[in-house]
Amino acid sequence: MKLEERLGANKYYVDETCPHIIIDGESVSREEAMKLVNGCPAGLYTLQEDGKLAFDFAGCLECGTCRVLCGHSVVKTWKYPRNAKGVEFRQG
Repeated sequence: MKLEERLGANKYYVDETCPHIIIDGESVSREEAMKLVNGCPAGLYTLQEDGKLAFDFAGCLECGTCRVLCGHSVVKTWKYPRNAKGVEFRQG
């Protein structure tokens, strides 16, 4: 089973009003950005053509990899989603 298929088996309850991860995508070096682009197991970080780092928290696995890779240099806020929100892992 491919990674995309495995991730697609999970169920995500997204809290659109309160993102659980907030990043500073404007003033990040390319080196720090590429750590996140290459390190996020869900592939949620992307480097845009203008050099800014973009992130979509909706598919987050809540693993904390981004905190380990960059700490507070890029990730300004990291917390678990509010009650009954976030990822529900399904084996498939």
